[in-house]
Amino acid sequence: MRYRPMARRAAWILSVTLSAFALVPAQAAAPMQKTQAPGWYRLMVGDMEVTALSDGVLSFRVHDLLTHIAPAALDADLARAFLKEPVDFSINAFLINTGSKLVLIDTGVGTGMGPKGGRLLSNLQAAGYRPEQVDDIYITHMHGDHIGNLTSSGQANFTHADVHCAQAEADYWLSEAQMQKAPADKRDGFKAAMAAFKPYIDSKHFKPFRGNVELLPGIQAIAAPGHTPGHTVYQVTSRGETLILWGDLMHVGAAQFPDPTVAIKFDTDSKAAVAERQRIFLEAAAHRALVAGAHIPFPGIGHLRAEAPAVAVSAAARPAVKGKSSGAAAASGEGMSYTFVPVAYSVPQ
Repeated sequence: MRYRPMARRAAWILSVTLSAFALVPAQAAAPMQKTQAPGWYRLMVGDMEVTALSDGVLSFRVHDLLTHIAPAALDADLARAFLKEPVDFSINAFLINTGSKLVLIDTGVGTGMGPKGGRLLSNLQAAGYRPEQVDDIYITHMHGDHIGNLTSSGQANFTHADVHCAQAEADYWLSEAQMQKAPADKRDGFKAAMAAFKPYIDSKHFKPFRGNVELLPGIQAIAAPGHTPGHTVYQVTSRGETLILWGDLMHVGAAQFPDPTVAIKFDTDSKAAVAERQRIFLEAAAHRALVAGAHIPFPGIGHLRAEAPAVAVSAAARPAVKGKSSGAAAASGEGMSYTFVPVAYSVPQ
């Protein structure tokens, strides 16, 4: 077959073009950044501004930690939530601007448990605040992933803040006698708590409280022992809106929202922890309160929807989440199942 002159010319041009491309050196792919956006999210609760702050994540094999659940059931829960082992636990803290006070709920893990933590201070500043502006810090409990950023190299990070927690929590974790009673492999937790609180105790900025008490107008401490002896949840109320900041009331939502009786080996008293979880879950769902958890995927804020028939009971018939409940239905929550509904994205006004 003979090429026409036009066809021969086209073939020649194509050959030259391909040769030119072959002489151009290949460019290296852009390097992966492997960083995350600043971890803060903001919303209003009545007149109070609430900012969720990420301190990063910790990874655990939950099959080794959760109790009161069969391995096959846990497999199904994780699969339904599109999770696989090891599971990343968000480490969340929450900043509340009341208009006159700046209050931090927990301080995250810091850098003491691996390289994925220690983002809280940078995220606090990315959110528009500085550590020295914080007036008060309310600690839910003294596990290391809640007190880790109180200090750096033995010095207080929040130089103007008073630090508060339940007296029962301080009596346990800050006690040499209690530490000596603990198994040897548990004593590091006591030592970490003592070191974290020392600069605040020395400067007289540690101020524990007792029982259910209003710490500031609109912010109440509510005893919820079980996970630790003095574990506390904090309730924020403003203009008829409520937010319950519950610390370690739960850890693995994929398993514990559908079945609040699932416990974790980190609990000091699992039976008491389950009872508190059932009670507060039920009341939060009945009142349609916002909830915020230290280990719910960031930003860790949303609502609970009850899936059992008891959801039909009028919220008006239930007491507010203040102290111990009165009324058998609100006090128990046994047999209930829940779905967590993350808060919808919004821009605070």
